[in-house]
Amino acid sequence: MANYDQLATERQSALTKDIDRMSTEEMVRVFNEEDKTVALAVEKELPAIAKAIDVIADRLAKGGRLFYVGAGTSGRLGVLDASECPPTYGTSPETVQGIMIGGERAVFRAVEGAEDDPEAGKKELIARGFTAGDVCVGLSASGHAPSVVSAVEYAKSLGAATVGISSNPGTPLPSAADIAITPAVGPEVINGSTRMKSGTAQKMVLNMLSTGAMVKNGRVYHNYMVYMKPTNIKLRRRAERIVAAVTGVDDETAAKLLVDNGDSIREAIVAWETANGIENA
Repeated sequence: MANYDQLATERQSALTKDIDRMSTEEMVRVFNEEDKTVALAVEKELPAIAKAIDVIADRLAKGGRLFYVGAGTSGRLGVLDASECPPTYGTSPETVQGIMIGGERAVFRAVEGAEDDPEAGKKELIARGFTAGDVCVGLSASGHAPSVVSAVEYAKSLGAATVGISSNPGTPLPSAADIAITPAVGPEVINGSTRMKSGTAQKMVLNMLSTGAMVKNGRVYHNYMVYMKPTNIKLRRRAERIVAAVTGVDDETAAKLLVDNGDSIREAIVAWETANGIENA
């Protein structure tokens, strides 16, 4: 039986212990003070994050896939990051997948007991044809969720790359993974509510993992989303601005370049460079 009482995320925050007696402004100030510590905790994990990005980028370049496996807030954050990769970087929905322990309904309604099923994560990976060429990123703020730990252990048994993201060092998840990313955020604002500081830390790390891997795989030109899909008015205008900024053409010409190249930002830029005798970057 896991000893949750010893976890830093289960301890009481001295800064917020009287939060129920604070004014609203005092309350939000301590929220903000606690949140400031999250970026510093993530900063200490940058070497591990960089290592994970290199591994993920390498596997994706070879046709592998990236799977996030988590329960509760952690699972929802994984689903969020995965769902944003296709529109942002033009990837297939199969390339980055978020597995929510408890199924799709658990994304919208808490299914808290699901995380204790040690077979749940493994079964999800098997159902999706997980292979040794893929990457499994386990997400558990406590570092104990059996469903997540078992998924990482299964992935590792196949020879796949594994990453564990948690908020408590010395717990089963970081111990099971090849690469442990463990921002030690300490006690939560509301005792034990890991959707707060731990969730913020996980979101920051996931942003870095997916963005870093996509940059290294050429899905970004300078800092432009050249594989972005302009599927609404805002994104079409952004796409036109990107084409105009890279090529130096006016807005009208940028819009025409996009239309002429099937709404592909990258192809629009390449077409303009080719027409003007510029070597493609």
